[in-house]
Amino acid sequence: MPIKPIAYVAVLTLSAMLTPVLGAMGVRASEPLSVIDWVQQNPDQPAITSVAMPRTEPAVAQSGQIPQVSVEPLKGDALRIIGLVPSRVTGLGEDIWRGSDPAELSARLLNLPEFQLPAAQALLYTVLLTETRGPGNDAAAEDLFTLARVSALQRFGALDPALALIEQAGVTRDKAHFATYMDVALLTGQEWAACNIIGAQLHLSPGMAHRIFCAARKGNWSTAALLFDTASALDVISKEETALLDRFLHPEYFEGLAPLRPPSPITPLLFRLHEAIGEPLTTRLLPRAYAVADLRDLAGWKAQLEAAERLAQSGALPENRLLGLYTERLPAASGGIWDRVEAIQQLDTALDTGSAKAVNKTLVNAWNAMQDAGLETAFAGILAERLQGLSLSGQAAQIAERLIYLSPLYRDARYPEVAPLVQAVATGDPSLITSDDLFGQAIIEGFKPDAADARLITMAKQGREGEVILRALALLQEGIEGDAGALRKGLGTLRALGFEETARRASLQILLLDRFG
Repeated sequence: MPIKPIAYVAVLTLSAMLTPVLGAMGVRASEPLSVIDWVQQNPDQPAITSVAMPRTEPAVAQSGQIPQVSVEPLKGDALRIIGLVPSRVTGLGEDIWRGSDPAELSARLLNLPEFQLPAAQALLYTVLLTETRGPGNDAAAEDLFTLARVSALQRFGALDPALALIEQAGVTRDKAHFATYMDVALLTGQEWAACNIIGAQLHLSPGMAHRIFCAARKGNWSTAALLFDTASALDVISKEETALLDRFLHPEYFEGLAPLRPPSPITPLLFRLHEAIGEPLTTRLLPRAYAVADLRDLAGWKAQLEAAERLAQSGALPENRLLGLYTERLPAASGGIWDRVEAIQQLDTALDTGSAKAVNKTLVNAWNAMQDAGLETAFAGILAERLQGLSLSGQAAQIAERLIYLSPLYRDARYPEVAPLVQAVATGDPSLITSDDLFGQAIIEGFKPDAADARLITMAKQGREGEVILRALALLQEGIEGDAGALRKGLGTLRALGFEETARRASLQILLLDRFG
């Protein structure tokens, strides 16, 4: 008797088991089972599981030849719009950089002068933070430009927008982006986020010293010690990093020893390591970006005040925050910055009372104190609105007028006692005024229709408006340093580009701030 295959026996057995069940369900054994009842309920409709080709399927190819396909790399990266403020808010176009040479533009951003005019600094921040496309047509050009934007913000102490900008660009885009992000994170006390990225993507680490620091920062002390010993043996970390990391990882071996000498040049990692081993560095002599670290509660009030004033000078600190620090508590001593704090607090109290007599007594001292710090414009932004309407007299009245013209309220200021040129600039038409002063005459000529630099205007029409703005701001700086022709061209160019507000406020600052006289 032949033996039946096992599979055949299994099928017969399964069929025998299912027959009674199907009969109980009212299903004939000859009917196929349906997974979806809809198939049985709609017998006229085709089953959704059908493999038949739909009638609309295109005809089968008549030839087996491979068609020609053109290939080119995607250029999506080069078209990214990066920025923090929409162009519709700033009034700048998204393509203000597109026509500039990426390398030349980036070099210009990295070598900007120290702008002494607050109006120039304000426009610079606007240009750097506007949502724009980068120059050139490839990702490499965009990356170069983005990193230059962040470096410029970092240099002037605007670390919060710098951090936001590099995060938007992509901190893990490449090692250069991450290194920039790591530096800003270390200076703002947010290194934990950067260390988490290093832990997940070791290849992004700027160096072995950063890996060691982050391992210890996350509590992996044994890993940090192993990496440190390896790096020291291979000589892949600097002497300054070695000395600081050794004390950071093995503090018990260095108790009672003299503090380390401050490293030169300084880096954000070295700065943070000095703080970690209990030997924090004073930021007064370090680049402005390091002053941001002193705004934290870890620093004393005096250090916070000094850092705030330094950052306010470059426009990197909001005016209200400066006032908040000035009025946070009573002065701890006298002399220097404490006299300035006391003068501001006395004026603030007088303004709260609304007493013109009290303001008359305190305004002069506060103004002199803010002049000493080079913060007259910030002072005007804080107090000008509160001074309006007060019936002041003598020197206090003159200072109040000056503060209002230095503030955003300058357009509505109407003081007959003020210099005619100041009033004419505030209204935007100094054409009928003459001046014997070098700066005054340059400002008058800067408001003439033909004052703009023709070459710069041509560049702006070629898609290089952003670069032209930077050049015009540099001309303003050259102007207040003594070049009257540069001042005239700078003002004229800014007005031709539509930056009337900047031109007027810069002119008023030159006329009203004694340090430009």
